[in-house]
Amino acid sequence: MSPSTGVGNLRDSLRTQLWPVPLVAALAAICLGQLVPYLDRQFQDHLPVVVAGFLFGGGPEAAQAVMQTIAGSLVTVTSLTFSLTVVTLQLASSQFSPRLLRTFSRDVFVHNTLALFLATFVFSLTVLRSIRVETSEGDGFVPRISITVGFGLTLASVIALVFFLAHLAIQIRVETMLRDVHDEAGQAIERIFPRHGNARPTGLAGSRPGATLIESDVSGFLLGVDANAVRAAAMKADSFVVIDAMPGDSLISGVPFARAWPADGRALDGQRLTDLSEGITNSLSKGFERTSTWDAGFGLQQLLDVASRALSPGINDPTTAVHAVGHISAVLCTLAARHTGPKLHVDEQDQPRVILNFPTFENLLDQVMRQMIRYALNDPRSAERVVRMLRELSWVAGPGPHSSVIQDSVAAVQIAIAAADLSDDEKRRLRSECDAVAAAGNGIWPVP
Repeated sequence: MSPSTGVGNLRDSLRTQLWPVPLVAALAAICLGQLVPYLDRQFQDHLPVVVAGFLFGGGPEAAQAVMQTIAGSLVTVTSLTFSLTVVTLQLASSQFSPRLLRTFSRDVFVHNTLALFLATFVFSLTVLRSIRVETSEGDGFVPRISITVGFGLTLASVIALVFFLAHLAIQIRVETMLRDVHDEAGQAIERIFPRHGNARPTGLAGSRPGATLIESDVSGFLLGVDANAVRAAAMKADSFVVIDAMPGDSLISGVPFARAWPADGRALDGQRLTDLSEGITNSLSKGFERTSTWDAGFGLQQLLDVASRALSPGINDPTTAVHAVGHISAVLCTLAARHTGPKLHVDEQDQPRVILNFPTFENLLDQVMRQMIRYALNDPRSAERVVRMLRELSWVAGPGPHSSVIQDSVAAVQIAIAAADLSDDEKRRLRSECDAVAAAGNGIWPVP
């Protein structure tokens, strides 16, 4: 895992917040609202006639009216945009899955649209302060360049509002949400299980006598582990560490999440154990919700939630469930070609120091099948798509190490099909599809 795990989690956290980009834009607008009137004072009387013809030509009263109108209208538009965004978030949460809120809240288009609206509002208010009406105490001042810039920002905001409404209509479609979750899951797989990654360590993560248990000091979700920090702590204590908890697991204060063994034969106790525990604890990134940064199963869980919710009696949308299973199949087929599972980290002398736990392909397939067997096999279309998913997995995995777990899933599906509320013809067709799974693993793709 990258040593910048904490930075990656912080970046992901900021990307899922609606306020950072608009806040930066508002601060930039304040600076711009001070700078452009200053440039007005310096260059307004020296501009070419052609350029001056494109600038605002009214007096101070007209300038104040324009900027007040812009500021007032942008407040209304910004409120409308926030309202539409909240409605979309509520729809996604109730109709599909609460876990999809992160996908919506990290939408760059929404961030930039809100940033433009707030920047235009703040810029207009700031420029409004610099407009002066001529009095006996001083000459009037109309920042023509600034007002023209504000007018241009207003036009851009109107265009952005139209595109925002079109974008929102696309984003609330379930196909778009499934695509976004699929893409996010694919990025997580590439980050956690790179295409040319090493095979999982064998024989090192198992049970050993004399292990010292490391307890969690807080409760929450494990978001990631800084491998370099754990390795440094293990080298300092001359020990071997196994982090049993995986990203996405729930940590409970006072409950063990890691084990350690001394490499030099001396007992791990006293200050040595304290330093090791603190080093391991400080290497963890924790939070109140799961993220996809280092959590290989979170994307699959989001897709599973959509499929399960679609098959519930209250929604009864098997078409959405079939689409979701298709995306799940694509993610699992990608995982089938990667080296999944725990990762071993060694020191400069190639001595094993740390094992970080990540789910195996078998773990992730079991995560999918347990939920699909429970919810998807009473509907003929979704049941057929689940069996076809196993057939696709069998074809991609081939006769390799994953074939046995795929066949175990097929056997579990056959048992569930026998007990499902389906007609005899539907059960017969599904059993035929199950038979085709083994054939696909041997390179045979029967065409119905």
